[in-house]
Amino acid sequence: MADFLEYSSISSEVRGAMCPGKLKMTDTAMVFKSDKTGKVEQINSSDIELLNYQRFVGSFGLRVFLKNGSLHRFLGFTGDEVKIAEFVKKNYKLDMLEKELSMRGWNWGSVQFKGAVLSFDVENKTSFEIPLNHVSQCNVGKNEVTVEFHRNDDAPVSLMEMRFHIPTSESADIDPVEAFQENVMKQASVISVSGDAIAIFREIHCLTPRGRYDIKVFQSFFQLHGKTYDFKIPTSSVLRLFLLPHKDNRQMFFVISLDPPIKQGQTRYHFLVTLFQMDEETNIELPFTEEELKEKYEDKLTKELSGPVYEVLGKIMKVIINRKLTGPGTFIGHSGTPAIGCSFKAAAGYLYPLERGFIYVHKPPVHIRFEEISTVNFARSGGSTRSFDFEIELKTGTVHTFSSIEKEEYSKLFDFIVSKKLNVKNTGGKASYKDDFADSDNEGEPDAYLARVKAEAKERDEDDDGSDSEESTDEDFNPNQQESDVAEEFDSNVESSSDDSDDEEGSGGDSDDGSGSDGAREKKRDKKKEKKEKVKEKTPKKKEKKENKEPRAKKSKKKDTGAPKRPTTAFMLFMNASREQIKKDFPGISITEIAKKGGEMWKELKDKKEWEAKAAKAKDDYAEAVAAWKASGGDADGEDGDKGEKKQNKSTPKKSSESAMKGSGFKSKEFIEGDDSSSDDDKKKGAKKAKTSESADKKKSKKSDSESEMSESEEELEDEDMSEGSD
Repeated sequence: MADFLEYSSISSEVRGAMCPGKLKMTDTAMVFKSDKTGKVEQINSSDIELLNYQRFVGSFGLRVFLKNGSLHRFLGFTGDEVKIAEFVKKNYKLDMLEKELSMRGWNWGSVQFKGAVLSFDVENKTSFEIPLNHVSQCNVGKNEVTVEFHRNDDAPVSLMEMRFHIPTSESADIDPVEAFQENVMKQASVISVSGDAIAIFREIHCLTPRGRYDIKVFQSFFQLHGKTYDFKIPTSSVLRLFLLPHKDNRQMFFVISLDPPIKQGQTRYHFLVTLFQMDEETNIELPFTEEELKEKYEDKLTKELSGPVYEVLGKIMKVIINRKLTGPGTFIGHSGTPAIGCSFKAAAGYLYPLERGFIYVHKPPVHIRFEEISTVNFARSGGSTRSFDFEIELKTGTVHTFSSIEKEEYSKLFDFIVSKKLNVKNTGGKASYKDDFADSDNEGEPDAYLARVKAEAKERDEDDDGSDSEESTDEDFNPNQQESDVAEEFDSNVESSSDDSDDEEGSGGDSDDGSGSDGAREKKRDKKKEKKEKVKEKTPKKKEKKENKEPRAKKSKKKDTGAPKRPTTAFMLFMNASREQIKKDFPGISITEIAKKGGEMWKELKDKKEWEAKAAKAKDDYAEAVAAWKASGGDADGEDGDKGEKKQNKSTPKKSSESAMKGSGFKSKEFIEGDDSSSDDDKKKGAKKAKTSESADKKKSKKSDSESEMSESEEELEDEDMSEGSD
């Protein structure tokens, strides 16, 4: 077994800042993987020239100097100096010595250039070192050199500039200031456009940063040239390349992940997102000979490239930058494409599940690796049952929420999550979603709207029962009710405005003839007083009826607890026998999924005779049990009583309607006016109305609560009116 050492929480120096990650030392290489970007850097043991200890605050680090002149630093080791020294001596055949540093606070010394490192020494001991790939520019003056550094967005404080004063010497053949600048610029990462580009793509639609840019690919960098901005991006800052199909199957996203990002004012762009039409094609001839292509790129490129623009660009970038081109994995969504439509931070976009992570495009683009994920969660989307939210919680505590995903995508996404062995936060996963997101229109599912309406009705009934208000509220129609809260036209105790108007009309007729008397006026006053008294009498009756309303509403069919249970169907017998086996075959399956799986098994079962025979036997046993139960009188108080009550309820409305049709001798004012033909008839009808009101007064004084007595009184009143009419 090969010998190796592995350390976590180790930091590597990248662009002047320490990037956390993991370091693995094997007998052939040192491999560092960044926790932030996932980028892997490998240093072969054969390339290492020197390996030293270097003291830092609170810990020590490794200073790895390569044969090509580049320098790598790793820090965060505590107490493993001896173990690492033994490993290096055994596998790399190198002696680890501590790098001695100058502790004097002098600001003058000598400058040494070794490879890509500038070392400032005081008394032959290193005071500080500058990796020259951190230098962005070097300017000279008369006796001064100014060194500028790349800005580091991750560091809270960045060193942007250093100035060196170099005294001149007349005896020197070479100007030391120019020599200093030349040595710095040889190794500095200063991008300057020189020579022809390998490939040029014109007017590319760029979503991030927004605009139309010409993309020019060079050997060590590529350039975005627009009307306003111009970006030069070194190939070393490219982390990953993505080629993702749009959901409409007519466009293609080409995404470039960058670290460090490009800057436009105060805005930082960690991703370049370009959009291509699938039917756009191009033809490019590379400025290389066949021998150069074979030597430099190992025949991965041909001299002439033709095809869709996104395909040609992706192939060139993949070979020149030496990064893998990542595409969608095996995931196919409900729409038949690998893209899931969703919203992120109030902007619509697409989420792509990849083989090793997720990527969202395009505003803002987000790339999440599986190893960064702590848990995922499926949640309700703003109370809607037509969509859901997909939450990804990282190990750092950050939560990314992708909302408004169609619920049809759930099963596909959940199966993908399970296949990648990601931790689902809401235990039960699929079952939890089915319970929370099921459509309320489906049969058997709870209706939230109906439940809310019932709750409001119950609160309203409680308010009505507890209120002392004399105002009338909506009443339930009950044909069994002997008395109505509101007097109807056909009731014998009716007091309506039409009676008064008819009386006034009759008396008015008499007065027109000069036969009006004071007795008629007194009679009207008495009637008005009686009206006020009866209104007061009606109020307590309303309260009594409201108090009696609740017991009437609670009438329901009584169930006999001794009644035999209905027989089990063939499917349920099969389901009860298969439930435990399903649980064993599918550990952790939810209750709803057990029923679904049982239904599928029942559907696939060809021979169902065994279960149908058991169901038939259960049905026969049930019939015998019902017969025995009825013979013992178990059905007498239940069904018969309810049937009798129903018959009574059905007959009551009919009786009420008949009494309404027969009614009292009352006629409306319009009907009376329509029958008026002469003044003699007016006199007769006026007299008839007076008699009718007298008989009605007698009836009211002898009023009974029985409905049958009331109808008999109305028939007598009708016969009396008919006899008067015949006279």
